[in-house]
Amino acid sequence: MKRDFDEIRAFIEREIVPRYDEFDAGHNRDHVLTVISQALSLAQYYPEVDRCMLLVAAAYHDLGLDFGREKHHIHSAAIIREDRRLDQWFAPQEIETIADAAEDHRASSNHEPRTIYGRIVAEADRIIDSETIVRRALQYGMRHEPGLDREGQYRRLMEHMQEKYAAGGYLKLWIPHGENACRLEEFRKILDNEQAFRQLFDTIYDSLNR
Repeated sequence: MKRDFDEIRAFIEREIVPRYDEFDAGHNRDHVLTVISQALSLAQYYPEVDRCMLLVAAAYHDLGLDFGREKHHIHSAAIIREDRRLDQWFAPQEIETIADAAEDHRASSNHEPRTIYGRIVAEADRIIDSETIVRRALQYGMRHEPGLDREGQYRRLMEHMQEKYAAGGYLKLWIPHGENACRLEEFRKILDNEQAFRQLFDTIYDSLNR
């Protein structure tokens, strides 16, 4: 099916990216633009990947947050399948592959992404930067549990960090060519150093409460 990358990208920037302005600070416009950029960068290692399909999967991956966080990946896939505007560029099976990629991106998923598109989007969504990780998680906690004081937010954050990012945590990396593996090891060193992690938390907490 004939399609033009720039045309699809213009559609994404006009119709899809602005929808992220309604989400929390950890899943806003900057987040989706970063995921799109990282996904397209990772695509260079996989010449068989259709960049138009990958662009759409990355752009739509968190739209399901409109229906809540718990099953947002499933809702994101449903949004892709139901968006008839995509029919002008993609065949039904391609749309299904795009939807699968969005559904498989979630870090807590209990199965490996089914396609290379899912693995790339999942990897692009793993923004392994210590300050970004802590800031996003803290912003989420402050929004959804505003009654917690500093110590409460710290305990909630530390529990989440250990569950997700520590050795044996549920975060899985799928692309060996990216830099996330090295960055994850660096972040784990900070997690293992309680003084360093507390200092990072306090700095970010104070910046969000000025």
